[in-house]
Amino acid sequence: MGRLFGTDGVRGIANKELTGELAYKIGMAAGYVFGNRVKGRRPRVLVGKDTRLSGDMLEQAIGAGLLSMGCDVTRLGVLPTPGIAYLTRMGEASAGVVISASHNPFEYNGIKLFDSDGFKLDDSIEDEIAEIVTKREDVSSHITGILLGRADEGEGEALKKYTGFLRGIVSEDISGLNIVVDCANGAAGKAAAQVFDGLGVKAVLMGAKPDGTNINAGRGSTHPEAMQKRVVREGADIGLAFDGDADRLICADETGELIDGDKLMYVLAKSLKGRGKLDGDLLTATVMSNIGFEEALGLEGIRLQRADVGDRYVLELMQKTGSAFGGEQSGHLIFLEEHTTGDGIFAALRFLEALKRSGLKASGLAKDVKIYPQILKNAKVKNENKYSFDKDEKIAAAIADVEGEMAGKGRVLIRPSGTEPLVRVMLEGGDRQTLGRMADRLVRLIEDRLR
Repeated sequence: MGRLFGTDGVRGIANKELTGELAYKIGMAAGYVFGNRVKGRRPRVLVGKDTRLSGDMLEQAIGAGLLSMGCDVTRLGVLPTPGIAYLTRMGEASAGVVISASHNPFEYNGIKLFDSDGFKLDDSIEDEIAEIVTKREDVSSHITGILLGRADEGEGEALKKYTGFLRGIVSEDISGLNIVVDCANGAAGKAAAQVFDGLGVKAVLMGAKPDGTNINAGRGSTHPEAMQKRVVREGADIGLAFDGDADRLICADETGELIDGDKLMYVLAKSLKGRGKLDGDLLTATVMSNIGFEEALGLEGIRLQRADVGDRYVLELMQKTGSAFGGEQSGHLIFLEEHTTGDGIFAALRFLEALKRSGLKASGLAKDVKIYPQILKNAKVKNENKYSFDKDEKIAAAIADVEGEMAGKGRVLIRPSGTEPLVRVMLEGGDRQTLGRMADRLVRLIEDRLR
């Protein structure tokens, strides 16, 4: 699997790359590390999952590893990733574990770890866990008898607390709104139904019948087409689409037009600024966010700072600069003063409040954001070469030539993939066909030089 922890935990094909044995070892190593951080008391760890078939296997395996290290484990069943983060930081546990591969197909799964404050683990802690796993250290043989952990169930109570938190954040009357909600056949189904029903919102749910294999299949934030059509058919005010673990949100307006993460951030940042709640008039996004989005923010007096791709990097930059709101084009939206991680349902509620407060239709909220064409292509290279593209003189010259052709009316972003032997080439500007030709030219050169 290469490096054990990626930008969003450990991920791979379940029972092939992410096996029960590996999950047990991760649980054991994490239990050892968590135990060292709560001297004098027994660590308590919350474990939740999405709806994948392999979730049961991995839940049992990682739970066994934690128990073998003397951690008490509370199994919360199916619950959105941000629900685990919320319950962990509210004093429920020493750490949280989520078994999910987010927006990936059902045969994949993953393991995400949260600290006691509800934040994803620092790289240094992940590295400490990974070192124990990869070096096969024996850290559990001294845990016997009454030192072993105990397990209990807490699914119903966890869902109640989490949905209560979500309903409690709403200060605007959003009752009477007609919405379509695509739950991706993932973790959002029960939580979304309870939240919207409790707030008097008329919600038509789709993708809310998980069978273990249909998570993200033609549904959710990565496949919003069915939701967009359903919005028009139902005559709904807006459509919402979450991903498999419900930490992303993508919307559609009443005409079925997509509202992506950039447009969502524009609407929400503008709303926050209008109420004096956008600290420093600063928004944090990533290098992938569209320049049209940045231009629209500028007209509203909102400054944009860009982080590397990945919600963890957005969060790190927010914490460093004091930014209260940020997110990704893909729909991870972080309200740092209220939450520690992206939360699709939370973001949806804030968006519905902004919609109701504006008095406009959803199609009018982001009409000032002109999205420029964006081309993304991959150059296949040797894995050991992907970080050296910017040191090659011919590649650097070709990039400079493309930037010259754009004459300041576009953007070139070249970056290595964090998980694959690829260099990603992104061009943004006026004409899609021209961008495509320039991107192809760069891809061919990068492959010739680095493969």
